[in-house]
Parts: sequence; structure tokens; C-alpha cells
Amino acid sequence: MAKTKSRTTRQKKAENKNGSMLEEFFIDSLKDIYWAEKALTKALPRMSKSTTSNELKTVFDQHLEVTRKQISRLDQVFEKLGKRAQGKKCDAMEGLIAESESIIKETENDSYTRDAALIIAAQKVEHYEIASYGGLVQLAQTMGKKGIANLLAATLKEEKKADERLTKVAEKNINIEASEEPAKKKQGIFGLFV
Repeated sequence: MAKTKSRTTRQKKAENKNGSMLEEFFIDSLKDIYWAEKALTKALPRMSKSTTSNELKTVFDQHLEVTRKQISRLDQVFEKLGKRAQGKKCDAMEGLIAESESIIKETENDSYTRDAALIIAAQKVEHYEIASYGGLVQLAQTMGKKGIANLLAATLKEEKKADERLTKVAEKNINIEASEEPAKKKQGIFGLFV
């Protein structure tokens, strides 16, 4: 019984603390994911344009619309906090987007191998977002910000669904098609194929 009462007392203290280091970290993390989502709205159209599979293109296009709604939801979170919605450069998302751009440059046009690689790149993005939103939901709950926690939980659910959808598209036919594409021989520096 003592542990439950103690935890409840600690949680009530956390809920009543505005201006805490935790709240500062929370707001900083919101700025990070806000920047990440905005950057993703620029990356998804490039990924969509580079796909071979119409189904994968549709997934990317639909997730772009979902991402725009998620940005709007983050605007609401900032508003509830009485803060201006603004982003802070997210190094993780910048790296993940750079990886997807490298995939586009380094893989054959119109290949299922590119699609398989783009799915993996997109899932890395989703996993980053799942981790971010999962943590933010928990922090909001700890601070007693139930309305904010609910908004962030809605986005968390969407990110998990996007990850599952990418897996289904890969398993349906893209990975199989990619496995049947022959490797291209690379030309060496003396013009010989290696």
C-alpha cells in the first residue's frame, strides 16, 4: 500500500509542476518532432515519385496527408501549452531522410529493390516517430496533461499503423519481386566488368 500511495503523491507533485526541467525537455522534444514532421512532408513526395509499385506510391501519398494532420495536431499541443508552434532541427530525422535520398541515388530506377529499400528507410522513420511519440505521451501523462497526451496518443497510433502497412506492402509482393531482379555488373576503372 505504501508504494501506491507514495507514487500517487509523487505523480500529483509532477502534475502540479509547471516550469520544471521535465516540462522544458518535453517542449524541446515537441519542437524536435515538429521539425521532423515538417521535414517529412518534403521527403515523402520524393520517395513517392521514386517508387516502382503503385501500391507503395499510394502508401507514401496517403501518409503525407496523415503527416499534415499530425502537424496540425502538434499545433494544437503547442496552443494548449500556451507556446508558439516552432521546430528545432531534428538531427535524427535529417539523417533518416538523407538515407532515403541516398537509396534513391544508389538504386536502379523502376526496380523493386529500390522499393524494398525505401520501405526499410520509411520504417526507420516510423520507428523513430513511434519512440518519440510514445515517450511524449508518457511525459504528458506524468505531468497531468491528459488532453495533450490524448492528442499525441492519436498520432502514435497512426505511426504504428503506417509501420504495419509498410510491412504488409513489402510482404505482399515487393520483396519477392526484388529478390528476382538480377544484380547489375559494375564497371571497373579499366572498363572491365567485375
